[in-house]
Amino acid sequence: MSGFLSSSIARKVAMALSALFLIIFLLIHLTVNITSLFSENIFNELSHFMGTNFLIQFLMQPVLIFGVVFHFVMGFVLEIKNRGARSVKYVKYNGAANASWMSRNMAISGGVILAFIVLHFIDFWFPEMNHKYIEFLPEDPTRYFAELQHKFTDPLRVGAYVISFVLLALHLLHGFQSAFQSVGLNKYTKCVKTLGKIYAIAIPLGFITIALFHYFSQLNH
Repeated sequence: MSGFLSSSIARKVAMALSALFLIIFLLIHLTVNITSLFSENIFNELSHFMGTNFLIQFLMQPVLIFGVVFHFVMGFVLEIKNRGARSVKYVKYNGAANASWMSRNMAISGGVILAFIVLHFIDFWFPEMNHKYIEFLPEDPTRYFAELQHKFTDPLRVGAYVISFVLLALHLLHGFQSAFQSVGLNKYTKCVKTLGKIYAIAIPLGFITIALFHYFSQLNH
């Protein structure tokens, strides 16, 4: 594996494939959470299924988590390699004229997003593991909606979520298209670029809507 990842092309392909895990992870996560806007029962049912299904808990979820973490770790590795390769500075080189700020600072946004993902697991995944495997509390299929709402009572936490998803949108605007190009789908560039823009805006906007909806819906209670 280390020999494979020593190739710059292999590292980019690995980065692109792990990006697809992030795309899938976000899509599945949003699909479940968006139901909390219109149906407490449906959200509880889906969350209970996701939290108790053996294949999801012990096969899909670990693979997705590994893929997401690997994506960001590999991003930092690529950034270090690229900075090393640019150790000889060109007098007339103007980075801003050759690439967008986002494409030149993917490691920065990636670091913030990775920190957010850690916060998200602390908020949701750790309590789930504690409920089932540490305290061995009885199964309660109706607890998920209340737990979700509780996480969005603190305005500082809600603000952190909103900022993180704005950065995620900027990250995806560059990363989505880059991932597909890295796996050789250049001939679909126009289509991928359009799809990437829709995805990069719609997915983060969906999560921001969920956070703000539950925060404001509890202000008068």
